[in-house]
Amino acid sequence: MSKTRIVLVRHGESNVTVNRILGGPRTCNGLSELGKLQAARLRDRLAHTQELSIDVLMSSGFPRARETAEIIAPALSSLPINIDTNFGEHDPGPECDGLTFDEFVRRHGPPDWSADPHAEFFPGGETIAQFHSRVSGALNDLLRKYSGKSVLVTCHGGVVDAVLRLTMQTPATGAFEMYTKNCSITELVEVRAGHFALVRYNDHAHLHGLPLATNNS
Repeated sequence: MSKTRIVLVRHGESNVTVNRILGGPRTCNGLSELGKLQAARLRDRLAHTQELSIDVLMSSGFPRARETAEIIAPALSSLPINIDTNFGEHDPGPECDGLTFDEFVRRHGPPDWSADPHAEFFPGGETIAQFHSRVSGALNDLLRKYSGKSVLVTCHGGVVDAVLRLTMQTPATGAFEMYTKNCSITELVEVRAGHFALVRYNDHAHLHGLPLATNNS
């Protein structure tokens, strides 16, 4: 029986990151020019190497993730893009969505991401525990619907972090940190029910030579 393969691609650099804004589902406005170039680099790599044979292409509902999927789709036989909003980034809630980072810290102080996962960092937004529960549901749905398939999901750094913590059965916060690059590839295989092998994490060789980030000073 074929094993289920999950390929997580973090979206390209986003406009909200360049402008230092908390860009949740209400205010995300897509990729920066560098982000589009990063996604194009990944598309060209996948077209050249043919290293991934993908059956299903999925994306979170955020514009930055959808645009990334649209750019790389031609290298994946132009598969249709299936949207699953549960693969969206940690939702800061309507009060904080769209705030600059500086304004958020001025109002609420810097969040401690290694603290209690049930703590409310974003007033009216998701706790880390709620975010992980949502991503866990999305992951379980994927495994049920696409058993034995290879699925690529364009998503977010926080989602990659959550999926790895869930599959490795580690604490929701603390223990380690991950710095997932834009348009990097993270790949897992379900070797048997509920047991996963991490094939690669943060593979971003295709970004060699590009700026690390947009200079918005």
